[in-house]
Amino acid sequence: MNSATTSPESLRKQISTTENELKRLKAQLASAEAQEAVQKQIAGLHLGAGDPVTELETGSASERKWPLSEEEYRRYGRQMIVPSVGIQGQLRLKEASVLIVGAGGLGCPAAAYLAGAGVGTIGIVDGDEVETSNLHRQILHSTAKVGMKKVESAIEYLTNLNPNPTYIPHPTHLTPQNSHSIVSQYDLVLDCTDHPTSRYLISDISILLSKPLISASALRTDGQLIVLNSPPLPAGHASGGPCYRCVFPKPPPAESVVSCGDGGILGPVVGVMGVLQALEAIKLIVAGKLEAFPPPPRPPTPSSESAPGLGSATLGGQVPIQPDVATAAATMLLFSAISNPPFRSVRLRSRRTNCFACSSSAGLSLESLTSGSLDYVLFCGVTSPINILNPEERIEARQYHEILRAKPEKKHLLLDIREKVQFDICNLEGSINVPFSTLQGNRGVARSGEKPVWVPEGLPEDAPIYVVCRLGNDSQVVTRKLKESGLASQGRYIGDIKGGLKAWKEQVDGSWPEY
Repeated sequence: MNSATTSPESLRKQISTTENELKRLKAQLASAEAQEAVQKQIAGLHLGAGDPVTELETGSASERKWPLSEEEYRRYGRQMIVPSVGIQGQLRLKEASVLIVGAGGLGCPAAAYLAGAGVGTIGIVDGDEVETSNLHRQILHSTAKVGMKKVESAIEYLTNLNPNPTYIPHPTHLTPQNSHSIVSQYDLVLDCTDHPTSRYLISDISILLSKPLISASALRTDGQLIVLNSPPLPAGHASGGPCYRCVFPKPPPAESVVSCGDGGILGPVVGVMGVLQALEAIKLIVAGKLEAFPPPPRPPTPSSESAPGLGSATLGGQVPIQPDVATAAATMLLFSAISNPPFRSVRLRSRRTNCFACSSSAGLSLESLTSGSLDYVLFCGVTSPINILNPEERIEARQYHEILRAKPEKKHLLLDIREKVQFDICNLEGSINVPFSTLQGNRGVARSGEKPVWVPEGLPEDAPIYVVCRLGNDSQVVTRKLKESGLASQGRYIGDIKGGLKAWKEQVDGSWPEY
């Protein structure tokens, strides 16, 4: 055998080629299965109710004796016998359409429980592909689906879970330009994204189209949940539910926004929040609160008693007390996995009288949204990746490696500003850890002319300081802060490693752990 064909580099190329071919085949399989599922649904709809046809079920839905199929009674029976659901609640679920924006940690459990509950139409918006780092929390995806579009992976799972609903894939990111055409198809929206730019956009289009919105977020061991624009009354109507801008009129500072990739996330935490989103959606649907002015409740028939809607209260066996749709106070549910009790609720203010989106003086319009005049990235102050340093204040990872090899005896300081838990996972030899959180504000940075406590004794006044983080964003912020503190007054070079430790893996050490 030719040794060249068995060299490590040759084997790596063969593995890479094989993996790319496998991803292509997986994508083709997912597309074929999705098309097959859609065809089955279409065929089922032509037959009457989108349900499997048995010898006992012939004719159209209008000719059948019961409003649901025999299979649906078996599938949803445990749910329908809950007094607050009943047959009317199940029929409302079947008629409802829900849009889930984001097929990640929140969207996966939410979609699974909505599909299991029998929501008639479920749309999923996501432009990303499944990655290995998703799998510890995004329960609809699997190792075999790495490289597949998330919407295709999710719909494949959901179709196997419950073939009755209609699943509509939107394999793209929601933008101001496509938001109207997508969101307008649905009754209710779930925001399962993880960034302020998308949250403001989803809230704005929900206000413009009068759609209730259920928004959730999770980071590390904490989560929060809000039901917004419920009831979805027109802008300026004081009885309408607050929107995201009412709760958060100003976005958080860009440097304070931490994603799951940077801050970490415990899988069950985001799972809890996604399940709660599904629960709130079911409550709204069953109670008939998807419209701006829901119809009055039907009077009880002689053969049945009226059932309370989910969330109602019963006192001493008396008639259930229904909360008033127009006056129910909005709340924010906060969850902490390490607190006791883990849940607490914060009452929110009603719609702000000067809100940009939902007040009587609202400046938001469909035209301003779709024309691009509303720049959500600019509004949130986000530029990705961050670029606040000049080229001469940054060095490539390979350049730093060359400095180590060429002048190993030259003293310098490598400052790793990741949080300690990340530093403990892996770190470069000789680096010292000063977490970014300790450098926020004026903490960790001495006043002008003073030496910070983390600077080692004996380090020359002109010894360079290199700052590194995971991706090369936080390191720029800290580099700028260190230079402004006066540490560079003696001609000392202070700069960051461009691209952070991700670039170190790509340019220097391929064995560096990727987490």
